Amino acid sequence: MSTYVIGDIQGCRGALERLLEQCRFDPAADRLICAGDLVARGPDSLGTLRLIRSLGEAADAVLGNHDLHLLALAQGLGKARDGLDRIIDADDAATLLAWLAARPLALFDDATGTLIVHAGVAPQWTAPQTVALAAEAQAVIGDEERRRAFLPRMYGNDPSRWRDELSGDDRLRFIVNCLTRARYCTAEGDFEFSEKGAPGGQAAHLLPWFEAPARRSAGTRIVFGHWSTLGRVEWPQAQVWGLDTGCVWGGALTALRLEDGQLLQARCTG
Repeated sequence: MSTYVIGDIQGCRGALERLLEQCRFDPAADRLICAGDLVARGPDSLGTLRLIRSLGEAADAVLGNHDLHLLALAQGLGKARDGLDRIIDADDAATLLAWLAARPLALFDDATGTLIVHAGVAPQWTAPQTVALAAEAQAVIGDEERRRAFLPRMYGNDPSRWRDELSGDDRLRFIVNCLTRARYCTAEGDFEFSEKGAPGGQAAHLLPWFEAPARRSAGTRIVFGHWSTLGRVEWPQAQVWGLDTGCVWGGALTALRLEDGQLLQARCTG
């Protein structure tokens, strides 16, 4: 059995099919975990969702910011773009959206000791705390009535720092923002969610979240997506792997086999 984590697919179904073929993925024996952003700018977000869901229990995913945007669109928030209206208008939309809304915001693979998120982990969080807080937020997103109330209040960059006493929408918003949008923070753990460039070009007071000093999840291998401008996949000193290699921008779709660290890639052809 092999466990493959795949970076941001963003609707690039063709690349996903080629990568699964390269992995010799067997749904009867292997496991696929998508590191968020299944949908968005690529040519076939609808087909991507259908393919991953068709794999049944062999496939799972953590939610990314674009996946949450799709759920918000489905309840009338914002304007559809990137072909996401095809999903909302599809005959099987209710089934696909219910499946997506039920995905976690973080996963921990016990066999390999790996934490999987879409974007980042607050420096104040341990790995078990990250999973627990993700479950707290997912309990809201996975419940249709509670999701409908929260999603209009999800957008925004405040609060920027985690505090255990956070409550209500502020608590949920920070959890969601950190797990689905984070890239940079200060040494003290204040996040700047609007900074998107490659490390080295950011403001002097900012660090990649995984380089924050005294990060409490240090020592746990963390795999994430979201950050296509990172410039490389593995950051050994931090024990993190960033698998968004910009497939939708003409780069590659990348898979990491958790059992041995092997990387496999399918180039974008569109």
